[in-house]
Amino acid sequence: MLRRERLLKAFNNEEVDRPPVGFWFHFVQEEDFSKGLQNPDLLNQNLAGHQQFIEEIQPDFVKIMSDGYFFYPREEYNHINEAKDLKNIKPLAKDHVWFKDQVKIVKTVIGYLNGTCGFYNVFSPAKSLQLAISGEKFIEFFKEDKEAVSYALDVIAHDLINLVELIIQEAGADGIYLSVQNPKNGSLSYEEYRNYITPSEKSVLEHANKLSENNILHCCGYEGNRNNLEVWKDYQAKAVNWAMHIENVNLKEGKEFFGGKAVIGGFDNRPGKLLHAGTKQEIEEYTEKLIAQSGSKGVILGADCTVPSDIHKDRIRWVRDKVVSMM
Repeated sequence: MLRRERLLKAFNNEEVDRPPVGFWFHFVQEEDFSKGLQNPDLLNQNLAGHQQFIEEIQPDFVKIMSDGYFFYPREEYNHINEAKDLKNIKPLAKDHVWFKDQVKIVKTVIGYLNGTCGFYNVFSPAKSLQLAISGEKFIEFFKEDKEAVSYALDVIAHDLINLVELIIQEAGADGIYLSVQNPKNGSLSYEEYRNYITPSEKSVLEHANKLSENNILHCCGYEGNRNNLEVWKDYQAKAVNWAMHIENVNLKEGKEFFGGKAVIGGFDNRPGKLLHAGTKQEIEEYTEKLIAQSGSKGVILGADCTVPSDIHKDRIRWVRDKVVSMM
């Protein structure tokens, strides 16, 4: 079965010759995640990293990384001191270089894939705003003026919708990998999240669904942050990925929770955990256990989130080779 066929059949809960396998990691240093506009060399570094990874691993699908373009490009965010200042932001110009560079990344990486599916990382409006002003300020401003935060999220959603159109229609991505995350420490209630955060997230995801039926929802557990998965239970995506080892919700349970959608994950992505530091035998045994527990239909083996950049590529091969040997 071709990799693309295998992945799309898994997305649709159809029979496959084996579960697809896909892991992803960053191609630039963490301190450079937001410096793509200031340092054009980072774009080339990102592309070179993707090309080498694809050639060496031949993954069943690729999450195309937005390294260098994490932060929303607005200088005025440096001058936002009160929540009311958020009401002054305006959408980016449609021809902004922030869009153009990301289209170049996606279009180039799609050219490396030789038919394999590629999904581009897009941070939700709320996550984008937190990256721009810090998570602490986000909560402070939310408590101060919810409507101002909601306005800012709508503006960012407008720009992200433009980005989604460009990377799917012009650059050729199969869909997006929408990264959502609760603010830390349970600082927002279910009702607050659904009333003020959900509308902007759904607007981006729903627009992506109009352009492609193959979009991924990623419920991010970065830095061990636990989420209330209930706030995303009704989000419409073809596949869902969450931090299984943070939320203590396994693949089978998560598949049931999200209404039978295809699921991605199984491995703890954190440094020093099994995938990063375990023996070949331990990784193979765990892979077998995962498939026995979750089944092989509508299941894509991967990790909770981005795996460490220094991971040896053989570890990814061990997972795939074990899956192949089992089928």
